Amino acid sequence: MKIAIIRERAPGEARVAATPETVKKFTALGAELAVESGAGDAASVSDADFEAAGASVGPSQKVLAGANAILCINGPDPASLKGAEKGAMLIGALDPLRQPELINAYAKAGLEALAMEWMPRITRAQSMDILSSQSNLAGYKAVIDGAATYGRAFPMMMTAAGTISAARVFVMGVGVAGLQAIATARRLGAQVSATDVRSATKEQIQSLGAKPIFVEDVAGIEGEGSGGYATEMSEEYQRAQAELVSGHIAKQDLVITTALIPGRPAPRLISDAQLATMRQGSVVVDLAADAGGNVEGCVAGENVARHGVTIIGASNLSRSLAADSSALFARNLLNFLSAFWDRDQGRPVLPDDDEIVKAIRLTQGGKIVSERLAGSTA
Repeated sequence: MKIAIIRERAPGEARVAATPETVKKFTALGAELAVESGAGDAASVSDADFEAAGASVGPSQKVLAGANAILCINGPDPASLKGAEKGAMLIGALDPLRQPELINAYAKAGLEALAMEWMPRITRAQSMDILSSQSNLAGYKAVIDGAATYGRAFPMMMTAAGTISAARVFVMGVGVAGLQAIATARRLGAQVSATDVRSATKEQIQSLGAKPIFVEDVAGIEGEGSGGYATEMSEEYQRAQAELVSGHIAKQDLVITTALIPGRPAPRLISDAQLATMRQGSVVVDLAADAGGNVEGCVAGENVARHGVTIIGASNLSRSLAADSSALFARNLLNFLSAFWDRDQGRPVLPDDDEIVKAIRLTQGGKIVSERLAGSTA
């Protein structure tokens, strides 16, 4: 079983899909690891580090030759994968709904594409969940970036020259990223409040020492969708939340928005009119920027000033912490493959009836087999 790790070519991508730690563990299972030269440079992992862990390092063509599995962060150009075995597994964050042409090309190339971001949110798959591992770091970095842009101190400071008030931080959307944002802002000494459409998150917010801000007695507050994701809110709830947020947001120094609905544009949480009520110098970090943004006027990958408020269009923040995010992503891949590893065959065996396999398998045998991509052509 040969596993190839390729160098990422997407603009701004600094992560790598393996680390010396995971190379050693794959090798212990009996796999042969081949890493493309320079794959880990941006994540502070040298070619020598990979070689010391037991991997061979070389150019793309040599690494892919005879590969049975290809590990990646983002879906690569199929033309760049020539040399891999027919039926080789391509495993990473493949963005199936936004890149259907790419998935179709993987099918035609005879690859078995496995989209790790579609990992079901079940107990046995927690250690394989790339969305959670990367969102956790993104929530932390959102606070750090917001604090760096905000022109004042975060904690309350009592000095001989007077007292500096603690910064007020409001987190909108309390998933993995939101919870980490709350915890990080609290560590920095801010006064933190948070909201979510899912009423079950109220206790989580309080457990981290933050103040929950919730619309009460309005249809739609449960907001709980399949797999732990939020669903779209009722119109009545949206109106009530807009009124509540408008009054609260005007008093905040840093707002972090994290709301995403899989397969759909990000819901609008903050309007231009609401931005105009915020104090000069305030900051909004939009973690949903790549999906259209939660904030009106947000531009992915850019800082935009509106009404004296800076909107940070946070684009895939986890990759700005490349060493840590690579380590977590690589462990997610290792945990997935090792869970299905057959030692007698010396490779992973993915049962067709397994709920994890059914959820993440996009292509097989030259065809698109995912039910979520029904209607796509191979």
